[in-house]
Amino acid sequence: MYDISDGWFKKSRKIISPNYNERPEDSVIDAIIIHSISLPPGCYQGNDIHHFFSNQLDCDKDPFYDEIRDVMVSAHLLIRRSGELVQYVSLFDRAWHAGQSRLGEQENCNDFSIGIELEGTDNSLFESAQYHTLTNVVSALLDYFPQITRKRIVGHSDIAPGRKTDPGSGFDWGYWQAMLTNSINSEN
Repeated sequence: MYDISDGWFKKSRKIISPNYNERPEDSVIDAIIIHSISLPPGCYQGNDIHHFFSNQLDCDKDPFYDEIRDVMVSAHLLIRRSGELVQYVSLFDRAWHAGQSRLGEQENCNDFSIGIELEGTDNSLFESAQYHTLTNVVSALLDYFPQITRKRIVGHSDIAPGRKTDPGSGFDWGYWQAMLTNSINSEN
């Protein structure tokens, strides 16, 4: 199991993002938002995601980067195609991953959620290593944050419909939910 008692996954590569702040004083971490990202879109090599989350992206490198030139975002975690786990923001802090969003009756999902990015695109299939790491990470989060229920593990598209479509059709929710159930059952 992963140790996350200080807000950082011990088995992750740490790349600190400046794009975070404190959560509101009365917030309870009770949701997980799953995203997908690749920079440039469809490219799975290099460090452009890290540079983007660190405000160090060379925006002259690719024409797509003009669209995100002044955007300051982050996520708590990124799961690379290889299954490598990268962490940018402490779980106890507010990463800037959800934007304008709503989950149930709550707005501003950044206040109460953990953002997990999967390296990929909305319509690409994800790698088995990513599903494996995601399962282990979410199992640890569910164990550490008992207020997070399985119903509050959603995609970015669920909290920002019409604005966002990730993680997209390439993410097999049924397959991953079965993996998560098996993982939780094997721990009990």
